[in-house]
Amino acid sequence: MILVTGATGRIGRELVRELDATDAEVRILVRDPARATELPERAERVVGDLGEPATLTPAFDGVDKLFLLTAGIGHTETAHAVAAAEAAGVGHIVHLSSVNVIGDPMPAMGRWHHRREEIVRACGIPATILRPGGFMTNALEWVPGIRAEGYVLDPVGPGRFAPIDPADIAAVAALVLTGNGHQGAEYVLTGDEVLTVTEQVRIIAGTIGRDIEVRTAATPAQAVRSRFPDGAPQALADAIAEGFALMRADTVGFRTDTVERLLGRRPRTFADWCARNADAFRLPARG
Repeated sequence: MILVTGATGRIGRELVRELDATDAEVRILVRDPARATELPERAERVVGDLGEPATLTPAFDGVDKLFLLTAGIGHTETAHAVAAAEAAGVGHIVHLSSVNVIGDPMPAMGRWHHRREEIVRACGIPATILRPGGFMTNALEWVPGIRAEGYVLDPVGPGRFAPIDPADIAAVAALVLTGNGHQGAEYVLTGDEVLTVTEQVRIIAGTIGRDIEVRTAATPAQAVRSRFPDGAPQALADAIAEGFALMRADTVGFRTDTVERLLGRRPRTFADWCARNADAFRLPARG
């Protein structure tokens, strides 16, 4: 039995679909079952909340392996999940962390994820750590600007990075959860192409057949406001601004071949991802 947390998110839902194609028994932890209606019916739904440890016992009962994904900047939910896993006798945790953990010096986002990794390691359950870089799906944050005014705000200029398709992260997670020899491993996952924001926008524009302007963010604060128009906690805003500065400084782009080594194929390209998600960037059809 494999328990998937974060099952309705961008990685989790891809992972549930990957596991549905195997012989594994799959259970998903959901706060709201209505959000899981598009997931494979074979996956067992259990209502619970990692923020409410009293709700976790039924979800963890009989679980052999855990895919652990927690959002936000805290570590309480990680601690709750690990405690429930220990009590249930879970034998393997696959923990989603972040490439920021290997930063030198480690940025704020890396420190948050590193604390979660420490909690997982300290429990003594064999674990595999996945550390992906930036997601291709982060480009969906540009949708409002593209639809409303035909522009994208660029906070990183010449900076290059290798975005990864969440579907590739899910494929690696499924491999680790259903295979052998991965306990104790730490896998840093990136895409195969190092791109600037301008190059990403050019690919989106070519996919949807529309000109898209790239505007330079005047300040990190402007870039954060564009990402969180309703505001963000100060610690998160500061961490994002720090991340943008680090990305701007990296004009080469960090990437690994881990996805290809594990899956036996190259990672999906940004053009592949855009082709599957083109409708998100197009203006709605007028009725």
